[in-house]
Amino acid sequence: MPGTPITLPAATAAAARRHAILMILGAAGLFSLAGALVKALDGSVPLAQVVLCRNLFALPALLPLLWRAGGLAALRTRHPGLHAVRLAGGLLGMVGAFYGYAVLPLATVTALGFTMPLFLTLLSIPLLGERVGPRRGGAVLAGFGGVLLMTLPGGAAGAHWLGLAAVLLGAVGWALAMITIRRMGDAGEANVAIVLWFALGAMLVSGLVALPGWVPPQPGQWGLLIGVGLISALAQVMMTEAYRRGEATLLAPFEYSAILWTTGLGALVWSELPDGWDLLGMAVLVASGLFIWHREVTLGLRR
Repeated sequence: MPGTPITLPAATAAAARRHAILMILGAAGLFSLAGALVKALDGSVPLAQVVLCRNLFALPALLPLLWRAGGLAALRTRHPGLHAVRLAGGLLGMVGAFYGYAVLPLATVTALGFTMPLFLTLLSIPLLGERVGPRRGGAVLAGFGGVLLMTLPGGAAGAHWLGLAAVLLGAVGWALAMITIRRMGDAGEANVAIVLWFALGAMLVSGLVALPGWVPPQPGQWGLLIGVGLISALAQVMMTEAYRRGEATLLAPFEYSAILWTTGLGALVWSELPDGWDLLGMAVLVASGLFIWHREVTLGLRR
């Protein structure tokens, strides 16, 4: 979760930026690896159990963030309602992505996940009162055009409509979570409180759903579940550290490297090779997302 960048002397600023870029690239790679581990489960473990284990095994790795922020006092909050909305959006995003990993190629799920900025732009109109001009509006339409290209005959997304719908619905959830995080950040909520309250809430909700019909995982599945949690937590820590040391305007485009990571993993492990329509749709999605990012930066500087 992005934090407030550290102010460094000018002599070390360039090195800090390089370090931050390497961290964000590493985080994108680790998130991609976590997605590959979810895919390796092949739907054999119920989704609620996967979500529970993802947060349960990630928690120990997140505790250093709490310690660095001053201990349990950092979890005090005046915004329980916003945390509840963030939890709902984050859980929707996680479930949508995990289901997508089970039925769609890795790179396809990652690319579809980058519709989040499109939904974020749309939701910011009613929820944040922002105005979206014709340029950003056109980029949103182009991005959804990229999604349509990926659903054409032969495209992986078009072969499994339920998976496509789940990932897109998950992207809506992530967009809602990001808007809620922005509102909590503007209200002065600590980053560590936002991260840990989500982890704890996700554990509670997924546990309540998973435990009544618990399916005992096999030893190999336990290894994958533990790996998902630990690797996701390490990626979260790396991303947090990157955004502490570098500006969001510098780092955000490097998150799109996840498409390269997942394309490589999918090809090496599952022989998943995107066809022409998939590649074209991914390119349009990335281009629209980067344009929206560029417009956000430009408008932010003008403000």
